Amino acid sequence: MVFGRVLTAMVTPFNEQMEVDYDQAKKLACYLVEHGNDGIVVAGTTGESPTLSADEKIKLFKAVKEAVGDKALVIAGTGSYDTQASIKLTKEAEKVGVDGIMLVVPYYSKPSQEGLYQHFKTIAAQTSLPVLLYNIPGRTSINMEPETIARLSEIDNIVAVKEASGKMDQVSKIKALAKADFVIYSGDDSLTLPILSVGGYGIISVVGHVAGDQIKEMVNLYLAGKVDEAAKLHVKLFDLFKTMFITANPVPIKYALNLKGMNVGSVRLPLVEANDQEKAAIKACLEKLELL
Repeated sequence: MVFGRVLTAMVTPFNEQMEVDYDQAKKLACYLVEHGNDGIVVAGTTGESPTLSADEKIKLFKAVKEAVGDKALVIAGTGSYDTQASIKLTKEAEKVGVDGIMLVVPYYSKPSQEGLYQHFKTIAAQTSLPVLLYNIPGRTSINMEPETIARLSEIDNIVAVKEASGKMDQVSKIKALAKADFVIYSGDDSLTLPILSVGGYGIISVVGHVAGDQIKEMVNLYLAGKVDEAAKLHVKLFDLFKTMFITANPVPIKYALNLKGMNVGSVRLPLVEANDQEKAAIKACLEKLELL
């Protein structure tokens, strides 16, 4: 199973009391589906998963799935550094009716490659849902090697990886070693087009919050063989791709959404809002692309 070509890792809206705003989450999910997204990842990095409780995550999974119904796939971020807690949350997500789960490489614990394999294998065995692996060494401090991903691809319900190592050689090696039907998603907006060129399938985006239609167009142009046109659109969006990461994600994208009137609120500590210089850069970038 694949989850679509363009997915966005959705921010978690908060109200003024910094409580999860489930109604706004529903509205945002519907907006994303209307603007180029085939699917939505809930409670991932961009969704501030480390500062969400298990109960908040379950309510979010339910709210987003109710909002989008069959119009898009909903992938629940149920992974953590705790294997048993991940299994418990995965089972709750399955009861809610999500379409798949995303499991991040365990952070802080720094397991070996064999530890990673056993962690993901154990969780996958406890669910019938398709599993999306998430490799993001910049946040977890360890890289899941292509050989480990290839081993995991042999497990029936482990179907894809969100690859955010930033290493094109790693993507090529995963493509060479993994099962033929195993799907690779770019985990970096700026590498979407390059990863497509070496056999990637699509993107799990942050910038898709504000430029989902344009990203979908870029992917479709590439798939239609219009590589030069896709490259031109990539270059046009490149500054936006980088500006949305001038400070810790999801700080810039939340500010961008608030500028657009989406009212997603602030970020929970230990994250803090963008400073004045960062805000000016984000606003200028959006205005340049006529996204405000």
